Amino acid sequence: MAKKMTLEESFDALDVIIGELQGGELTLEESFQKYEAGMKLIKNCNDSIDKVEKKLMVLSEENE
Repeated sequence: MAKKMTLEESFDALDVIIGELQGGELTLEESFQKYEAGMKLIKNCNDSIDKVEKKLMVLSEENE
């Protein structure tokens, strides 16, 4: 089982994908595959950020 990427690793992978898509040298199928991979990375980033936000809310409520 592959280890889950950190938020920073996901952002780095997204940067690579964006560069490849902007390069204009991919076929339509390759572009679609990169797009799908990018969307999965974005979902993982959003999930990670949501978890952190929830933890911060709990900590904030505990300190009130």
